[in-house]
Amino acid sequence: MPVARIVGAIGRTLIAVGLLLLLFVAYQLYGTGLAEAQAQDDLREEFAASLAAAPSTTTTEPPRTSTTEGDRAPTTTATTAAPTTVPPAAVEGEAIAVIRIPAIGVDKAVVEGVSVGDLQKGPGHYPGTPLPGQPGNAAIAGHRTTYGAPFGDLGELAEGDEILVTTRQGEFRYLVDRITIVSPSQVDVLDPSEEARITLTTCHPKYSARQRLIVSGVLTGEPAQAPPATTPTDPAEDDPAEDDPAEDDPAEDDADDADDEEPGDDGGTGDDGETGDDDPVITESPASLDDPSLAGDPTARGPAAGWGAATALIALGAWLVGQRWRRWPAYLLGLPLGAVTLFLCFEQIARLLPANI
Repeated sequence: MPVARIVGAIGRTLIAVGLLLLLFVAYQLYGTGLAEAQAQDDLREEFAASLAAAPSTTTTEPPRTSTTEGDRAPTTTATTAAPTTVPPAAVEGEAIAVIRIPAIGVDKAVVEGVSVGDLQKGPGHYPGTPLPGQPGNAAIAGHRTTYGAPFGDLGELAEGDEILVTTRQGEFRYLVDRITIVSPSQVDVLDPSEEARITLTTCHPKYSARQRLIVSGVLTGEPAQAPPATTPTDPAEDDPAEDDPAEDDPAEDDADDADDEEPGDDGGTGDDGETGDDDPVITESPASLDDPSLAGDPTARGPAAGWGAATALIALGAWLVGQRWRRWPAYLLGLPLGAVTLFLCFEQIARLLPANI
């Protein structure tokens, strides 16, 4: 008899665990989409307000019609010029663009940032890369299976498909020319480029974060105006002690001048490998595909455990009440409160997963 009770308890436990896993999968596939839809509404309103306040744009080339192979419908779009002024720097969490990919039905607002919280709102722009439409490699990440799965069908794109992006600087049209699958540590896909490009990244294969699917496109029209490059300053240059005439040694100055006038010293690269003042400034590379901000939020472990414990206590309480009173009425009374705490637990567990899975 004790063996039968133990086996029965183990069976009920396994059934409960299986039910929880099924509920979590349902939450990931459908429940997260509800949160993303609400966030998209807010982002679109925010972006529309920013467009209303931005300078008007003018058309620089006539509308183009492109037809791709298969069942893809022809689409028509126009590339517009950038305003004479560059928009303010993007703030993380705010809407910066709307991206449309007609071939796979994508029409989403793009948020600045690729953290877990940012990508729960929609596709996210990698900080450190140019904004879409500007010269260089503009990079955008997005979920493939959860939170509305904006890049769920990214693997169905083919060379020549359109990627249309609207920013505060106008509308821009890219054509897909490169589709690759890389490891999360292969960061060269985010490297700067001389031509205006867009790079879309998402997890691969579906339901996994083992690899990354990369779709890249090239801009068909003229790029928008880019923000001016900033040159880092050396704190030593602002040191008043450097300008103190009393500390200047003429002998040392003469020696320095002689060194500066060595043959072949034209401000370029010397024999020691150091670069001169006239060399171009290389900007810092953006966050890698394997950046911690994309790998999940470890701070969610505590809240996930807390809400999970609360759910277990509610279930235990309902069971104890059912033993002394009536089983099903007790379960029905505990169900609403348990559903809320379980939902909150699932939210925290989702934060632990890779941000663009």
